[in-house]
Amino acid sequence: MPNESFVTLPGSNRRPVPSAELVRAVEPTERIEVTVVLRRRAELPHDALGQPVRLSRSDLERHHGADPADIELVASALSRLGLEMTGQDAGSRWIKAAGPASAMTAAFGAELSVVTSPSMTGQGRVTHRAREGTLRIPAELDGIVVAVLGLDTRPQARSQARKGSPAAAATSYTPPQVAAFYQFPAGTDGTGETIAVIELGGGFSSTDLDTYFSGLGVRVPSVTAQGIDGASNVAGQDPNGADGEVLLDIEVAGSVAPGAAQVVYFGPNTDQGFIDAVTTAVHATPTPTTVSISWGQSEDSWTPQARTALDAAIADGVALGVTVCVAAGDNGSGDAVTDGKPHVDFPASSPHALACGGTSLRGDPATGVISSETVWNDGSGGGATGGGVSDTFAQPTWQAGVGVPVLTAGSPGRGVPDVAGNADPETGYKVLVDGQQTVVGGTSAVAPLWAALTCRMAQAAKHSFGLMQQSLYAGVASGQAAAGFHDITSGSNGAYSAGPGWDACTGLGSPNGSALLARLTATTGGQAGAGSGSPVGVGAPTGTTGTGGPAGTTTGSGSPADGAGTGSPTGTTGTGSPMGTTPADGQPGAGQG
Repeated sequence: MPNESFVTLPGSNRRPVPSAELVRAVEPTERIEVTVVLRRRAELPHDALGQPVRLSRSDLERHHGADPADIELVASALSRLGLEMTGQDAGSRWIKAAGPASAMTAAFGAELSVVTSPSMTGQGRVTHRAREGTLRIPAELDGIVVAVLGLDTRPQARSQARKGSPAAAATSYTPPQVAAFYQFPAGTDGTGETIAVIELGGGFSSTDLDTYFSGLGVRVPSVTAQGIDGASNVAGQDPNGADGEVLLDIEVAGSVAPGAAQVVYFGPNTDQGFIDAVTTAVHATPTPTTVSISWGQSEDSWTPQARTALDAAIADGVALGVTVCVAAGDNGSGDAVTDGKPHVDFPASSPHALACGGTSLRGDPATGVISSETVWNDGSGGGATGGGVSDTFAQPTWQAGVGVPVLTAGSPGRGVPDVAGNADPETGYKVLVDGQQTVVGGTSAVAPLWAALTCRMAQAAKHSFGLMQQSLYAGVASGQAAAGFHDITSGSNGAYSAGPGWDACTGLGSPNGSALLARLTATTGGQAGAGSGSPVGVGAPTGTTGTGGPAGTTTGSGSPADGAGTGSPTGTTGTGSPMGTTPADGQPGAGQG
């Protein structure tokens, strides 16, 4: 390697892990696999109004994926440095490279250590690899490689779920009762649609799902587990943590849209695992109608390269017609950062995501009438909806004029959230976690709730919606309530207060599903854009047996143009990395939360 020339990889700087304790240096022979993200052949197209253009899968890969010449150049350069190429995908722009830690250090300049650091749950410590500073890449790859992920495996995101107190059993609701309060469209159940659910730990059992849905008198939906980067569905081991998140997401979405097939992607809780899971989900066949993400962390806790890579993966989903619903956070306007300043959660702050904030809902389930709905804020230490203004992402054109506050830096930023729903743990959702009846809230519940609503509206409209905000914000002025929403005007999340119209606590408000469907179909004229007919999965009857498709995808077929497809049967499991390699099933590795 004496003639090798290197340059710094922009956006790769890693800060020290807070409160880390050194265990040892990484063994030079330890095998590591990284995800190398490449540039697009051309940026994603937008129309004259700056809105994303809907693409077919083939058009996305052919015109906006990675150039085959770039893939060949990167593979050649990394092979020369002692790394093995274990997979690639031009459409989603990645290469998998593996090799001993010594070769990774030679290629990317990273000095790796094994450390322990506090768990994201606040209980105990986790063991993981860590690095500090910037990465380097061969000079010939400058501008071609945009991210190298997987060297540092520190936990990247926290679950946005909160358990209610024992008294919450008397003041909480089943998910169908919440859907009735929000007047989800009658005559719909999500049939023919697919929800991709992103999880970074935990698991579910078919026993829990059968018991829960039968107890509600709801048919058991098709739920398929998919392993990413060596993670898998590991149920029954974390009832107070990740299992609660997983089952909350599945049970909320499944009881509200039981006709929709769910594919649950289990990835390691690392930036690589998170990005690989989302990338796999949005590029899956059939294309999901929506993705539900209930995990995140403050924007500032991400490296710029990882933040950009995840935003780009979500943008791919939007281009394919996918609506990506993301929890806005459970730690108020400060987002658990200790500097006393406002912060927003990512990936909710991505301008390509539908950011979901939280309310406290009171109503009569017998009549379906809401008596009050305010900003969810349980006070100091009790949790509150996230929301605020991004200091990373510019304000999208569709959000201009709705009254997003301007940061002191002066440039308008992306306002969070876009929409809201019931999130207060004391008025939360009755769910079953590892055999125990419990009440769970948090904005974690709002993401699958909106994902289910989106599927029901897509079923009625006969097309998916992609970036829904361009229609939701259309014609809305500052201080003006938006049609199709309950405007939340009371409460605060810390630095921001609710008021008429959009606000940084509850966005445009909580949904009136039937009115929102009427508005969206009037806006789109009931027609999907060119190439927008996402294939939809129709699950086989509950209890049948099937197998996961190659590279961890669910079995299914259908053209992105024709909207037809066949989904995996209920209860099947597919495992695989987004690169096409198949990891071993079992426990996620160290540092995965």
